Amino acid sequence: MGYQPARYHGERGEITATMRRTDAPAELVYPTGTSVDYLATGASTAGLFGIYRWTMPASGGGPGPHFHRALDESFLVLLGTIKIFDGRDWLDAEVGDFVHVPPGGLHGFRNDSGPAAAMLIHFAPGAPREGYMEGLAEWARSGRPSDAEAAEFYRQHDNFWVEET
Repeated sequence: MGYQPARYHGERGEITATMRRTDAPAELVYPTGTSVDYLATGASTAGLFGIYRWTMPASGGGPGPHFHRALDESFLVLLGTIKIFDGRDWLDAEVGDFVHVPPGGLHGFRNDSGPAAAMLIHFAPGAPREGYMEGLAEWARSGRPSDAEAAEFYRQHDNFWVEET
């Protein structure tokens, strides 16, 4: 596999870098206290990837086993210990640990530990995951929709749940 075709054709480069300070307020805060920082969205990367900082309070929950048909998803633990499901077991991922899940790969995550935990979540390609995260936060505030509405929401956002075996 080689490099992709050039996306920039200038000769001198451009001043386009962006920086997000660590103390910037999170774009999304769930009622549970979990916060999500939109570091790079699919919209800001021309659909190449999305990367989010996901911070969970002590004993914060997370999604159970699921898979995506169109997305790769990766996790890099920044703080604490996060349980990540690898399709077989719930593994303790600690600071510096990295987990990559290709399309179709079973996975899930949660914070079962006493202290807060944080990780980077990377999606490729850069689907509009903000709508998914914001939709779940709205459900947490106002209540879950009907099973049919929830199933359609999950389908639209490439989330397919499975029973843990």
